[in-house]
Amino acid sequence: MIARTHSLFAFASLAGVAVYSGKTEVSTATFFACLIFNTIGALLPDIDQASNRLWDLIPGGESIGKALGVFMKHRGISHSFLGIFLIDKFSYWLVTNLFNENFVDVGLVYWSLVIGVISHIVADSLTEEGVPLLYPLKINFGLPPVKPWRIKTGGWFENLVVMPVTGLIAIYFVSLYLRR
Repeated sequence: MIARTHSLFAFASLAGVAVYSGKTEVSTATFFACLIFNTIGALLPDIDQASNRLWDLIPGGESIGKALGVFMKHRGISHSFLGIFLIDKFSYWLVTNLFNENFVDVGLVYWSLVIGVISHIVADSLTEEGVPLLYPLKINFGLPPVKPWRIKTGGWFENLVVMPVTGLIAIYFVSLYLRR
């Protein structure tokens, strides 16, 4: 999937979780932090690519991304259960040390990032390439299990069907949340 699809898929996932969580009120600071960290989570598994938009936020980031690409294969460890575990531990440390709990609900920001990461991996499992959930084993898993039925990354189906449908799902969840 392309970055826009990942971001929208992550937002739709976050909105869906928000609807079913029962949480009705969050501060403005928490709301915006959740949106930002959900988007970061949506892009984080592709950190092994120099073209990742997150590298644009760091001076010299593209060079760091290229260096990482030498040591890491795309859709390797960062798209696996091991990667989720490592990202989870780092994210928890980062969020709890970055925010003051008196102003921002640290737990919500952390879960927003984790939802972004997991949504990224789920979305990539819908593509032809699948994801190596059991890394370092070189077995890719995908949904549906029949590879020809999966989506071509950046193809017409992703752009003309997946993006609009995901957008509609996000709007639906936001409308459900706002009606409470």
